[in-house]
Amino acid sequence: MQSHPITIAIDGYSSSGKSTMAKALAKAIGYRYIDSGAMYRAVTLYAMRSGLIDKTGNIDVNALVAALPAITIDFEVSGDRQYTILNGENVEKEIRSLEVSDNVSPVAAIPEVRHALVRMQQALGSEGGIVMDGRDIGTTVFPHAEMKVFCNASAEKRATRRYLELKAKGENVDYEAVLANVLSRDHIDETRKESPLRRADDAVDLDNSEMTVDEQNAFLLNLFNSITAE
Repeated sequence: MQSHPITIAIDGYSSSGKSTMAKALAKAIGYRYIDSGAMYRAVTLYAMRSGLIDKTGNIDVNALVAALPAITIDFEVSGDRQYTILNGENVEKEIRSLEVSDNVSPVAAIPEVRHALVRMQQALGSEGGIVMDGRDIGTTVFPHAEMKVFCNASAEKRATRRYLELKAKGENVDYEAVLANVLSRDHIDETRKESPLRRADDAVDLDNSEMTVDEQNAFLLNLFNSITAE
């Protein structure tokens, strides 16, 4: 049986339900949840607000890299919700927009951005007892995590989830635009040179295309219990 809190890495494709399941697992086992994707979204929002990304998506990489030391990211919990804090401001709503989604993968592909955020993520999870989700948690951030899960679902299923989520928040979005965003992000995430999205060799696969939320939560909790009982 594990005598200390473990590190749990949940990786996978965009809109595959990683954050939803990671939050639920963290709550169920009393661990801290860290949304690494929100950190990349926060940097993207900073770049957009600072005029470092133009309307065609071109990034002033040198200026963004120079600004990284001035960017602070943290999380606050209120009730059952966790909020992303960018330089002292709650930006949880802003970072979930489709405009940020359209720009986050190119920003996340910048090596200096990844290096800076990996250091932040490693500091946040240095003592274990965390559930962190992202693209490279089990391969780069915490390659020695005791529990690794790789999530996937069909692009159409993921786009539908994202579309319904944005509509529920009152955003005027088009399904085809959301699907195009999902496919574009998949391509960028898989082909970037720095920490590309891939399944860690020791990760457990979880395709939740046809699973209910309760079923995927039970799957993860059972996996956690089996690992910590060893």
